[in-house]
Amino acid sequence: QVQLVESGGGLVQAGGSLRLSCALDGRTASGTTMAWFRQAPGKEREFVSAINWRGSSTAYSDSVKGRFTISRDNIKHTVSLQMNSLKPEDTAVYYCAARPSTWPEGPYDGIYYDWGQGTQVTVSS
Repeated sequence: QVQLVESGGGLVQAGGSLRLSCALDGRTASGTTMAWFRQAPGKEREFVSAINWRGSSTAYSDSVKGRFTISRDNIKHTVSLQMNSLKPEDTAVYYCAARPSTWPEGPYDGIYYDWGQGTQVTVSS
């Protein structure tokens, strides 16, 4: 069974930065499309960013484009989300997600089969 373990969440002031990491346990990162989603209190879970297994293609939601950067290390089997210029509206539980890569690649904000337990990000104003 694949396990995804997130780390790096915390409390930061508006304008600050955080870096989230997600480690895959039980599957090589190669051949796996990775993504980050988030869910704020009282809101539905929303897509944040995704990266294909080669790292050659990425996607971002409009709300984080230009501020967040997703990257991956297939040797260490990890994916990271660098979050800069954080805003209070970025406050949420952030989830790492994974799915086997396909060709052609499906929508990056589509279905994922494996999920982490989530890590809290709180941005104070």
